[in-house]
Amino acid sequence: MAPQRFHEQFQHIQRAMPDVPLTMGPDESAGLLYEKGVVLVRDGAEAPFVEDAVRAHFTETRGLVPDHVRREGPGTGRTGVTRIRVGHPAEGEDSVPHALRAVRQAEDRRGRRLAGRNHVVHIAVNACPGDEPVPVPRGEPANPAAAAGRHDPATAVRVLVVDTGLVHDHHRSPLLAHTTGDAQRAETDAAGVLRQYVGHGTFIAGILAAVAPNTDITVRGTLDDAGAVLESEFGALLFEAVDRDGWPDIISLSAGTPGKDPDGLIGLDAFMRELREQRTLLVAAAGNNGSATPFWPAAYAGLPEYAGSVLSVGALRADGEGGACFTNHGPWVRVNAPGERLTSALTGFTVPVPYVYQHSTYDACRFGSDAYPCTCRYPSHTGVLSEGLRSTGGKPDQVMFEGMARWSGTSFATPVVAGMVAARMTRYGERDPRAAGAALLAAATDRAEVRGACVPALFPPTWRPVPAPLPALPV
Repeated sequence: MAPQRFHEQFQHIQRAMPDVPLTMGPDESAGLLYEKGVVLVRDGAEAPFVEDAVRAHFTETRGLVPDHVRREGPGTGRTGVTRIRVGHPAEGEDSVPHALRAVRQAEDRRGRRLAGRNHVVHIAVNACPGDEPVPVPRGEPANPAAAAGRHDPATAVRVLVVDTGLVHDHHRSPLLAHTTGDAQRAETDAAGVLRQYVGHGTFIAGILAAVAPNTDITVRGTLDDAGAVLESEFGALLFEAVDRDGWPDIISLSAGTPGKDPDGLIGLDAFMRELREQRTLLVAAAGNNGSATPFWPAAYAGLPEYAGSVLSVGALRADGEGGACFTNHGPWVRVNAPGERLTSALTGFTVPVPYVYQHSTYDACRFGSDAYPCTCRYPSHTGVLSEGLRSTGGKPDQVMFEGMARWSGTSFATPVVAGMVAARMTRYGERDPRAAGAALLAAATDRAEVRGACVPALFPPTWRPVPAPLPALPV
């Protein structure tokens, strides 16, 4: 049976959030996860208006009693969001689509979107994994390699990475000597095996530090719990991250969610409005669904009011000749950068740590690409979540990590671009990260083909193409 990575990850995320009933849809191919039976609205007059509209619709058409539609306490303060429960006596039925259809009628009268799903926001290799990390020989240099330059605390560009936390011995990597932040919770399981996606934030910090040595990087472990959080909580967590140390020059965010609403996520409205009034540049991953469906918050870059404050990043394949098969794409993606088979720090250098693969590779590209040997197929391994593995009683592949790893995803193209913005700020003495980002794009002369479109591409000077296919891992 062919692997089903989205379904496999859905089960993984649900186990990490046992008290939250999650569901998929309406188009599973888009990688959309959300909380069953809850819609989000803004605080103030809109909350009771939506509640009354949904209750009237459900009472008339579906026989609900008043308590089946209810606001769950006051709003969440600074984020300006209220949860409305939309239950139904039929056990297990998700009433969110029915509620949103009812609200659409009210929206026509109000002229703006009033309610939305409570999406699961996740790191961009989570519900849509490009691949899992691959060990590399000890001593293999980072790719991008460390750029020339030194760290100067007086002039360093401040970068905040909102992701999983840092592994406990990250400082043993020379690239991460000046990196600070939250420690990763529960790096290994009871058997001493590295947990899934541990090291994601560390890997990102290593890429940033390699591209831009003169940076003060802070990593916040906002997404340590299976790399996922509900939209209704994410805005508050972002505020918490910037409040701890003040608004940085750059936020590198390799997380988001697909969403077809054209104006973004209700749960991020307040944060995005405040971001717009700051000088901070948000550099955000476009996601790994191989889809044109907007991936938020990266897709805010496609809205005119956020064009200067958000820079969305897609991934180029290992040879740099075109888009990676998994990368999301579309006019809302502002730029593409190397994001396949990059090499960075995954663990420290104390002792080797075992990892058991969760997903199996494919016989053919799962996104239908035959242009190159992609990470869907190479290097080949069998994962513990594979249906075929469970049915045959086979064993998943295990590898050992010791320091560096090779990994793919728009998660990692994002710190490449964030680092290039920071490096430009240092090179030209610029203090405005948004102006530096705009100048970097304006000066970009490279182009790459992504799903038939010729799009801007950025390549850091120390990045080198990676030959493909890579050898299969030993079994």
